Amino acid sequence: MRKIILLLLIVVSFFSCYQPKVAPPQEVKGAIGENAMVATTHPLATAVGLEILKKGGNAIDAAIAIQFALTVVYPQAGNIGGGGFAVIRLADGEVSTLDFREKAPELSKKDMYLGPDGEVVQTNIRLGHLASGVPGSVAGMWELHQKHGHLSWSELINPAINLAYSGHLLTEGIANSLNEKQNNFQEANRYQPWVINDKGWNKGDTAIQKELASTLSFIQKQGRDGFYKGIVADQLVKEMILGGGIISAKDLIDYQPVWRDPIKGSYKGYTIYSMAPPSSGGIALIQLLKGSEHLGFEKMEFNGAEMLHYKTELERRVYADRAVHLGDPDYYEVPTAALIDDDYNKTRFSSIKKNKKTASSEMKEGDVAPYESTETTHFSVVDPAGNAVALTTTLNGSYGSSVMVKGAGFFLNNEMDDFSAKPGVPNIYGLIGSEANAIAPGKRMLSSMTPTILEKEGALFLVTGSPGGATIITTVFQSIINVIDFDMGLQEAINAKKTHSQWLPDTLFIENGGISTEVQLDLEKRGHAIRFKESTSKINAILVLEDGSLEGGADYLRSDSYAEGF
Repeated sequence: MRKIILLLLIVVSFFSCYQPKVAPPQEVKGAIGENAMVATTHPLATAVGLEILKKGGNAIDAAIAIQFALTVVYPQAGNIGGGGFAVIRLADGEVSTLDFREKAPELSKKDMYLGPDGEVVQTNIRLGHLASGVPGSVAGMWELHQKHGHLSWSELINPAINLAYSGHLLTEGIANSLNEKQNNFQEANRYQPWVINDKGWNKGDTAIQKELASTLSFIQKQGRDGFYKGIVADQLVKEMILGGGIISAKDLIDYQPVWRDPIKGSYKGYTIYSMAPPSSGGIALIQLLKGSEHLGFEKMEFNGAEMLHYKTELERRVYADRAVHLGDPDYYEVPTAALIDDDYNKTRFSSIKKNKKTASSEMKEGDVAPYESTETTHFSVVDPAGNAVALTTTLNGSYGSSVMVKGAGFFLNNEMDDFSAKPGVPNIYGLIGSEANAIAPGKRMLSSMTPTILEKEGALFLVTGSPGGATIITTVFQSIINVIDFDMGLQEAINAKKTHSQWLPDTLFIENGGISTEVQLDLEKRGHAIRFKESTSKINAILVLEDGSLEGGADYLRSDSYAEGF
């Protein structure tokens, strides 16, 4: 029955892409679990997480196993050559966040991507060895296990090794993504990694990754040292030397993840926990929710002209603040308290006009006291004891820098593009940066990743997050207000059409089928330049229902995402 419903939803989604028809949210429940739930971007990764939970592992164990499994089955974003952020809520209510974001190598320079003319050389910062920051994923998973792990480290890595060594079948989406990147793979690599296929990849092809299986075996036996020291580290450094990159053996040895205090806020009686800088997600999310509460979105028609006008104006102001005020707090004094202050945000949003857009050229950052690839991946886990993890991880662009470390079988990130290579020049996601996010040795680049956990009356309520580059923040924002303000079930909230704006470019992005012609004309009359696109999000989330059971929401209309519980 569930397969029939899924097929019908896909058909509905297909026809909704034709303008000007509007596709309303689908009244459908996600997967239901009485005790535990896993929602990831790939069915095999979800299966790995469930296997760990059924063995007696906790949510943190499952998250670690999922992270390594995604490296194998979802190579465009799952990784050991990238980084990310995790929000953890233990059953007793303790909340913590781990920053395992990549760092700039010690040989980095502020102007390292500028050409003789002073302009950014985009290919150097997005493709090839020089685009890579020092990876943090393995160190992050090791740190999570050291603090919260229950099962043995070896047990958590084993499923990924088996998937890599024995092979798995490619989904249509992953086969297509591999085909789209063939030119980049050939340009970035000095040899023929397994991803290069002159005949093209097809759904159902088997991907066998024995070199990656070997790398994972070193990590399994030696912990973080299996990646940051020894054979794998030597392979990575050799790759850098031969390919013109700058990550050194010292960079790898010195890398450390950081436990940070979460960004905490409230919204209509709910408590929100999200990531602090160098992620911009938590601060921006709290700002957006304060704006929504101030304007009263719940009184407006869902995705009507009034709501979308106000929502767009909120987002553009928040992203203008992001561009100037946010960066790595170890290198720049981020005005966190000021940015999430009630009075500041009331003043910040007071300039919004009812029937007219404020031009981005006239909009600057707020005065506070002292397009694109969307290949990030997010997953959510809740275990039988009530522990919860929201984890977002990435290589930045799809397949990162396109460099696969010879002999080691994993992709390196192109996260250096998330720095402001030159103030005022947009990155791959169109995001503008400033001196706060300028390149410096050892510095973490600014991120949009927004893993988030909500409480209701002190109890776990929602675990959410999304990939999507610049659209991550607005997607997570919408997933929350859809549930709280528009009384949607979780799967309905995920299926609902999304919109996005980010100050610059001065454009309102709307998913195909998201608005009627009447709403479009109204928004254009108010001054909004609209651009339709296929999708902006891939939410994977978990909602605690009134009876205490769990609804797993997976964005299967836009991806291979899958949720399952028990």
